[in-house]
Amino acid sequence: MNKEDRLLRIGVIGAGPISQFAHFEACRRARNTELYAICDVAEDLLARMSAIHQPRASYADLDQMLADPLLEAVIIATSDAFHVPLASKVLATGKHVFVEKPLGLDVEECEDLGTLASESGLVLQVGFNRRFDPALAFAARLIQEDMGPPVVLNAWYCDSVFRYTMTDNLQAIPVLSANARKPAEDPKSDKRHYFLLTHGSHLFDSARFLGGPIAAVQARFQESAGSFQWSIATDFVNGCFGNLTLIVPARGDFEEGFQLFGDGGSIQGKLHLPWYRKAGALECFSAKDGVYRRPLGADADTYKLQLEGFADTVLNSLPQHGATASDGIENIRALAAVARSVETGRQIRLAEISGRV
Repeated sequence: MNKEDRLLRIGVIGAGPISQFAHFEACRRARNTELYAICDVAEDLLARMSAIHQPRASYADLDQMLADPLLEAVIIATSDAFHVPLASKVLATGKHVFVEKPLGLDVEECEDLGTLASESGLVLQVGFNRRFDPALAFAARLIQEDMGPPVVLNAWYCDSVFRYTMTDNLQAIPVLSANARKPAEDPKSDKRHYFLLTHGSHLFDSARFLGGPIAAVQARFQESAGSFQWSIATDFVNGCFGNLTLIVPARGDFEEGFQLFGDGGSIQGKLHLPWYRKAGALECFSAKDGVYRRPLGADADTYKLQLEGFADTVLNSLPQHGATASDGIENIRALAAVARSVETGRQIRLAEISGRV
């Protein structure tokens, strides 16, 4: 692991499972970042994680961490309900922000955060790590540089009923604390809402990454034997027709993938659970030469790669390849439109959407 001379000094807010599974090690592994600080109100958890990961500083008080002049950027890895308030507070202190997906729970609060980020001149990146899977990244480049925009795009996210059996064998046993701060409402009490936010946010970000902005959706929903299922006809701004499928959980293996067709060719891709750190399988056909291509992505630690991109933008003013605040806002708007379409039975244009998902 070769580190660059200049490292972005990052503090992580929240020492719970997602930080333990992903962000702590990603900060330590990335070529241009340093796990500078950890902050959590649960002092027992804070002490345990600090002993394991050895940051230069640890804080039980967020204000004290944000007052640290050496701190440059913050990862927000807390419950979704805390994302916008914490990101707003961090930006107000002049620190760059990387916030876990989804950006928030409400379109208006996300828009306010986007305005604050824009006015601050600071970098705000949303943690849609799938964009950094070498397969999805290659597909996006091929669309932009060779194939042209898709005219039909199908994408799916089917979370396996066996997913936690698989991930429990991959991830370290999480360290929990009875002193952890939790939101007033249990986010998992409404599974339909929770699954749409947690899993649907990935599905819609990948679709927008490949197909561009979304104009309207018409969604159907059903629940069968504890499985929550959405089928979503999607109109893209550029005229592309799409259909997105979300099933949580599916009776079978985990499946996340896409199939798209354009005037310049076609692409089919299948992504793996990110915890395997294995690039997706991609098959691309070019109408120019009649040849199929299958790229290999050797480095597929998407949690590390997204932080490297974040640090490149902050330190070197490189273009932002990760999801921006605007991407996060439109993602929430699309999910809210899906919920509204299911309720009304009609097509919903994203331009008319406000309020909570």
